[in-house]
Amino acid sequence: MADGVESNGVESNTRQIEASVVTDFSDRMSYGGYLDLGTLLAAQRPISRPEHHDELLFIIQHQTTELWLKLVLHELEAACAYLRADELAPALKCVARVKHIQKTLTEQWSVLATLTPTEYAQFRNVLGNASGFQSYQYRAVEFVLGNKNSKMLQVFDADPVAHAVVKQALEQPSLYDEFLRLLARRGYAVPSAVLDRDVTLAWTFQPELVPLFASIYANPDEHWAAYETCEELVDLEDNFQLWRFRHLKTVERIIGSKTGTGGSSGAPFLRRALELTFFPELFAVRTEIPG
Repeated sequence: MADGVESNGVESNTRQIEASVVTDFSDRMSYGGYLDLGTLLAAQRPISRPEHHDELLFIIQHQTTELWLKLVLHELEAACAYLRADELAPALKCVARVKHIQKTLTEQWSVLATLTPTEYAQFRNVLGNASGFQSYQYRAVEFVLGNKNSKMLQVFDADPVAHAVVKQALEQPSLYDEFLRLLARRGYAVPSAVLDRDVTLAWTFQPELVPLFASIYANPDEHWAAYETCEELVDLEDNFQLWRFRHLKTVERIIGSKTGTGGSSGAPFLRRALELTFFPELFAVRTEIPG
């Protein structure tokens, strides 16, 4: 070290900027320009007056959730396309990414849970009837995973873009449908009634599929690709249910048994969502495995 400058380029606890670092962005793409940070960071507009300190938390919590849901939908749609093309490996890569996003989304509830009932009550009235129930991306994700409900379309009648996204997810085969069709193309005995079902309806338990999955689980080495995919789908549902449960407990923590801003019964309505399922046969088959 000489003249107070350490060999690692730090002086007086200040890191020196390397000469090669670009600092002039008058005619270059910058980080903020690429990400359009001006638009993104201007999108948080609390409406409480006087502005409540915690409304920014509430807005950012939900906006970041919507950004992650955008990516989840992007990945699930790609996974469906890969399955249709008999490309299982890249489909599973997409699913793996979704699983990591799900964990992030679930952990996010702990941030919102720092909002106390008293704090939330001081600005809740400005939400009007705005509610996460109206998230079209969340609904599209549910539909892509097979938990469809055509009655939900009416929620988005006033928003043509949202309506189109949800309608498309309603009318296309789900991720599970695409997986079962791939299995059929690979010679597995998937019942024709399952393959020809009305894909706009919510998936319901199909007991005739359980023996098929039991044979896959009985010989995982012989059916490794199918076996691995089954377990990846189970992970997806597990993660989704954990998110739903954390949502429920956060709501109970903050508003107790009050009705939701969107008109639902609140916590009881969310609790019933825990009864909804995506891949019931993949859980039922566990009872059939010997040992």
